[in-house]
Amino acid sequence: MNPDRIARIGREMQAACPDFDAASFTAQVTADLPRLELKARIARTAEGLHQHLPVTGPAALDTLLRSLPATPEAAGSETDFGLYTYAPHSAYVAAHHLHPDHVDQAFAALAAITPYFSAEDAVRTFLIAYPRQTLAAAATWATASDHRVRRLASEALRPHLPWSVGTGLPVDTALPLLDVLYADSSRFVTTSVANHLRDIARTRPDLILATLTRWRTEERAKDSELAFITREALKARLKDGWAPAYTLTGYDPQAAVDVSALRLTRTEYRLGDSLTFEADLTAPTDTLVHVMYVLTRTGPGTTAKGKVAHLTRATVRAGTPLRLAKTHPLKSTGTAALSPGSYHLALQVNGRRHPPALLRITSRPT
Repeated sequence: MNPDRIARIGREMQAACPDFDAASFTAQVTADLPRLELKARIARTAEGLHQHLPVTGPAALDTLLRSLPATPEAAGSETDFGLYTYAPHSAYVAAHHLHPDHVDQAFAALAAITPYFSAEDAVRTFLIAYPRQTLAAAATWATASDHRVRRLASEALRPHLPWSVGTGLPVDTALPLLDVLYADSSRFVTTSVANHLRDIARTRPDLILATLTRWRTEERAKDSELAFITREALKARLKDGWAPAYTLTGYDPQAAVDVSALRLTRTEYRLGDSLTFEADLTAPTDTLVHVMYVLTRTGPGTTAKGKVAHLTRATVRAGTPLRLAKTHPLKSTGTAALSPGSYHLALQVNGRRHPPALLRITSRPT
């Protein structure tokens, strides 16, 4: 949300409503923009829309929708998620049209806006205030012709939607909608279904196993697509080594796989170096394996969980070693900080953790 995008919103609003003062709107919203983070910029822009629209209620919603380009593609959108330029539009609906007499018009506006920028964060406000009506609206979205609206039915109701507020509703509230959406033809939709299931699996993994098993018996979705949903839904549980997750994804947690000792090129590293390791897997019969590796900080007072990363899915052929090799950058990421200290590196095969190798990481000289 930068001054150019805000000025564009102003021009589009003025084209739809000549009494909208685009210059005043842009000047007000951009006055101290650099000090604001993204969500604050979105909220500021939404408030600017409210203050400069010369109409209110349904007439304001109509003006907002008429200001949108003819299609998301005409707006310049190159992805299903849309353009951040239009994030303030749904934020405006949530902030200023949360009224019981106009809730249906607000839902229609959010469905119209979401192809331009995904509106799930705004829907949360309605879900908290009017859960019954919002769930009814989501049921209609789940059968919409536009895949981006269908995806909204799942994404807006996720139990742990990133960067958004919680709803306080039971984690399985939207499961009937997921029953409709899991066989969708759009990967944009099924990815949301998988993420929604992964949220539920945090606290009710057995429910997710039962749901995925039921979907398999229904034979509505392509095998490849349901396999994708299953892997993504159980991703965290697979990292945890949860045996039922491996069984459902086709890997035997008790498979007789022999894992050699890890071979490291060295055991002393500095932050920023690359850690290269190898190992061999053998099995008496052809065996499917799902291999991850785990880097864990050790030492007194260390409580952090290890960083678990995918290595490979493969088949170990009977009597033929499967050589594994990986180079891992020793640096912090957005989800895991890496600091100097002693570490264990271990392989996890079909959920079973194997004896680790030891290494040490130090800081680079300043």
